[in-house]
Amino acid sequence: MPSVKTDDALTFRHPSIADGAAIWQLVINAGTLDQNSSYLYLLLCRDFADCCAVAERDGQLQGFVTGFRSFKRPDVWFVWQVGVAPSARGQGLAKRLTHFVLRAQASQGVCYLETTVTASNSASRALFSGIAKRLGAELLESELFNAELFPESGHESEPLLRIGPFEAETVKQSLLIE
Repeated sequence: MPSVKTDDALTFRHPSIADGAAIWQLVINAGTLDQNSSYLYLLLCRDFADCCAVAERDGQLQGFVTGFRSFKRPDVWFVWQVGVAPSARGQGLAKRLTHFVLRAQASQGVCYLETTVTASNSASRALFSGIAKRLGAELLESELFNAELFPESGHESEPLLRIGPFEAETVKQSLLIE
C-alpha cells in the first residue's frame, strides 16, 4: 500500500530501515512501552515493513505500529507494539495506524489480528476492543505468557487477544484512516 496523506497533514506509510532509530526513540520518549533493543526495530523495518507503519507530520515521527506475520500462521497479523508521541495522543492515531496495516494485510489473506495486552493497559484494550467492534468480529482473550515466565520481576502477565475471523472486504469498508 502506498503512503496516504490525511486531512490533518499526517502521512501514513510502511517504514524503511531508516525509520528504525526514530521508532526506538519514540518508544524511549513515550515512557509507557517495553523498551526493546534498537536492533529489533531495524529488523522489523527491514523484514516486516509491510506489517508495520509509521505516521509522520512535517518529517517528524508521530506514531508507529509494529507487527509481523508468521510463516506458520500466514492468516494472522500479530501486533507487536503501538506507540504514539505524547504530543499526538488523543487523536485516534493508534487506531488509524493499525487500520492502515490491517487493510493491507487483509488483502493478503489475513483474517485474524493477535496481540498481547496486560490487564492494566486500558488504552490498548480499548483500541483492540474498538477494532473488533468495528469489524463485527469476535475478540477472544486467552492465557499466553504468565508473569512467572518473564525474567524481570514485576512484569505483568501478557494474555493473548485474538480478533477474527474477518473478511478483507469488511476491513476495506469499515476501517478508514482518512
